[in-house]
Amino acid sequence: MIDKEMTIGDIIRRFPATLPIFERYGLDCHECQIADFEAVEHGASVHKVDIDKLIRELNEAIHP
Repeated sequence: MIDKEMTIGDIIRRFPATLPIFERYGLDCHECQIADFEAVEHGASVHKVDIDKLIRELNEAIHP
């Protein structure tokens, strides 16, 4: 299960199916080093993304 404290890099490495969701929300920093240190909650707040909706969609992607 994905939670808001996980880093973007860790989520994408463990669950590659989540990449299109991150890209759709403009969280396409997976190619930079910050993804390994930035919690998904922080990235979402910087990009003005609803964290609850994002987490729900990420979890639906890994548990269809």
